[in-house]
Amino acid sequence: MINLYLSPSCTSCRKARAWLNQYHVDYTEHNILTQPLTIEALRDILAKTENGTEDLISTRSKVFQKLNVDLDSLTINQLLELVTAYPNLLRRPIITDDKRLQIGFNEDEIRSFLPRTYRQSEMQHSKDTLVEA
Repeated sequence: MINLYLSPSCTSCRKARAWLNQYHVDYTEHNILTQPLTIEALRDILAKTENGTEDLISTRSKVFQKLNVDLDSLTINQLLELVTAYPNLLRRPIITDDKRLQIGFNEDEIRSFLPRTYRQSEMQHSKDTLVEA
């Protein structure tokens, strides 16, 4: 199952939701402001990142600037508690399933969440179009 973590006012989040709906991809939507992520969910997301907390934390966010916190000085548990208390610290949207993770909206990367059969059919269609040309 695909999970879409978002905040309603986020433009990239709305794009991700619209894209998933356009391609009829089943997902569960989580509003991180009304339903903050659990520490377990955050650990799962963090485990899928390539660069750890650098991928997750929006250092340009107003909340981050106000808190004036040194991320490098925090333990993982402290960071997870901070994000639970201040979900606006997270970059959004966060799209994840059992194996994959995408942070932010990127139309090329989000395609990996399409079912394999759909992607294979799409590739075959592209090949057929090239042969006809």
